[in-house]
Order: sequence, then C-alpha cells, then structure tokens
Amino acid sequence: MLTSIMMTDAFQRLSLALAIGILVGIERGWRGREAAPGKRVAGIRTYGLSSFLGGFCGFLQPITGPILPTAIFVFFCITILGFSGVQAVRERDYSATGAIAAITVFALGFGAVVADMTTTAASAVAMTALLAAREPLHGFLRKLTWLELRAALILLTMTVVILPILPNEAVDPWQMINPFELWMLTIFVAAVSFAGYVMIRLTDARAGLLLTGACGGIVSSTALTLSFARQSKQTPALSPLLAAGAMLAGAVSLSRVLLICGVIAPGVLMELAALLGPAAAVLAIGGGLAGFSPRSDDGPDFSPKNPLEVMVVLRFALLLAVVTIVTRATVAYFGTQSLFAVAFITGLGDLDAITLSIAKLPSSNVPADAAAHAIAVAAFANLLAKTGLAASAGSLVYGVRLAVASGIATLAGAAGLLLV
Repeated sequence: MLTSIMMTDAFQRLSLALAIGILVGIERGWRGREAAPGKRVAGIRTYGLSSFLGGFCGFLQPITGPILPTAIFVFFCITILGFSGVQAVRERDYSATGAIAAITVFALGFGAVVADMTTTAASAVAMTALLAAREPLHGFLRKLTWLELRAALILLTMTVVILPILPNEAVDPWQMINPFELWMLTIFVAAVSFAGYVMIRLTDARAGLLLTGACGGIVSSTALTLSFARQSKQTPALSPLLAAGAMLAGAVSLSRVLLICGVIAPGVLMELAALLGPAAAVLAIGGGLAGFSPRSDDGPDFSPKNPLEVMVVLRFALLLAVVTIVTRATVAYFGTQSLFAVAFITGLGDLDAITLSIAKLPSSNVPADAAAHAIAVAAFANLLAKTGLAASAGSLVYGVRLAVASGIATLAGAAGLLLV
C-alpha cells in the first residue's frame, strides 16, 4: 500500500511538472505563433519537455544523488543558451526572456517533485502571467515619467529604511500616535490609490469616461468629480456620461472604504457593509445605466496627482495624525455620540483619514456598530460634498444627475441601517 501511494504521488508530481511546462509553452508559443515551424528555439513541446526533465531530475535525486541531476541541469542550460544565442544572431533579437523562462521552467519542474506542489503551481501561474503582461508593462514604462519613478523609489526607500527604525509604540503623552502604525496606514492608502493611478496611466485616452471614472474613484473620487464637473461646463453634451463616470467613482470610493475596513478592522466591516454596500450598488447601477447614453469619441480630461509623491504622502500622514488625535480626544472627553459630528465634518474634506482613525479606535471605547455608523456618516458627508462641487462647478444636467443618484444612495444606506 505504501509503495502504491508513493507511486501515485510521484505520478501526480511529474504530471504537474509537465503541466507547468505546457502552460508556459502555450504563452510562449502563442507569442511566436507567426514564426515558421523550426524557426523558434522553444515552443509548447520544448517547454513541456524542459519542465518534465526538471521533474524527472527531482525524481532521480534521492536515487542517484545530486551529481547526475546537476549535470543534466548544466547541460540543459548550455543547450538552451547556445540555441538562444544562435537565434539572437540570426534574427538580431537579443531578448533573454525565452532562455530565462526555459531555465525557470526546468527549476519549477524540479520543484514540483521535491517541494510543495501548491506553491510550485502558484509560482508557475505567476510566471506565466508576468510573461503574458509584456505589452501592458512595457506600455506603462513608456508612459512613466522620471518624476513618478523617483517618487516611487524615494517612498520605497523611506519605507524599507525608515519604517523598521520607527518606534512601534505611542510617543505622545496622550498615547494616541504610534509612528510605525501611522506610517504603515499611510503607505497602505497610498498603495491602494497608486493602483488606480496605474490603471488610468495604462488606459488609453479613448477608453471611455466610465472606465476613467471607475479607476479615478480608487485614486480620488472628489478630484475626479470636480474634474468631470468642469468638463461638463465646457462640453454640456457629455454631461450625462460625465455624471455616470462620477457615479462610478463614488461607488468605487465606497467600496474602497469597505476594503480599508476589511484590512484594518474586520469587525467593523461586518456592520459597515450593510450601510455602504447598498449605496455603492445604487451608484454603480446608476453609472452603468448611462451605457445607454450617446457615446463620444472625446477622451476624458482627468490627470490625478501621483499618490506616491513624497509631499502627497507626508501631507496625508500629517492629516491622519491630526484626525486621529481629534477623533480620540473627542471620544475621550465627550463620549461616543460626539464622534458622529467629527466624522461628518472631517468626511466633507477627506474620507480616508477619518475611516482609518475610526477603524483603529479601541473596541473597548467604541463598539463596532458605533464605529461603522460613524464611518458611514463620514462617507455620506463626502457624497454631499461631491454633490456640492458638482452643482457649483458643473453643468445643470451634471449636477442634477449626480445629486439624484447621491440622494438615492443615501436613502439606500439608511434602509440598510434599518435592516440591521
């Protein structure tokens, strides 16, 4: 019985090794599908055999020792590099991706036999996804400016170098500000915003107002609402579509709040989802229905600031520190009920800071349902502020549509409150 189990496990692992090679080979073969037969160094069969060879080396190692598998690996690398070199000279294409992918596939096949199968399979999928993302990644690099790259590098340096030496305890007399925690929360919000920023940069200018609205909601729904409002004044015919984009930005913004709470305070998320979920759904449906509106070939005019710029991050960190102090001091001196006033006032200007501040309040001081209600108040105050911006800076159609959608979303959130 033991022998049968061992043989079954060996076949499973060798099959995974072969599947890994075929998976990568499909991606590589599709990319070189226009080449004539015999003109490619490696395709589906070559990558499949490479991975299977790696798996078989892993199978042989306990029997023969490490010398034979190592010799096979060295011979394999020499062969792949030799054929790749000949192809590079013939086609004047000096990309090393194919050779490195083949060597990596051999190593993954080896890992499928000697290491954890789940980890190896996940690594193979991640590798294939990276290979398939060549055009988007190269397109992003072409669009990336030196200032954006410098900001990301400086912030990465500040995080990797400075974060470990920050004190992971409160440093103020009131025990409110933890520098390590404050910086971690700041980086988390900046990273979420940067994801939306990258989507906008990768999106073609003519991809559509709705897609830009959805991506812009990850970066800053308030900035997008104001930008679209000004554009609606300049091009009134686009007002319905611009309003739909702002609605989608609002839906994404509320979903972003739920994401932040899910990471920072899962207990608050359970209460908050019933309040913000229906509101986000209303805004998403309202924006989606605009698909029936007349389309335009004009690209959206929205260029958000890079959320990883050092000054942007430091300003948010300062704002988060101030809001944290005000929030905790208010709860300490005036009780939980006063938190709603602070949430409403702060939410008019910035939703992320008050969300993080309330989510991090000790549960012994503020129950999860009270924290969720306060964050919901801040979120609906933010909707109110964006409606005011739309009415003051946008066309009448733009302002009215966004106001109606925001009003219905608020009522949906109130209905959610009654249900819980």
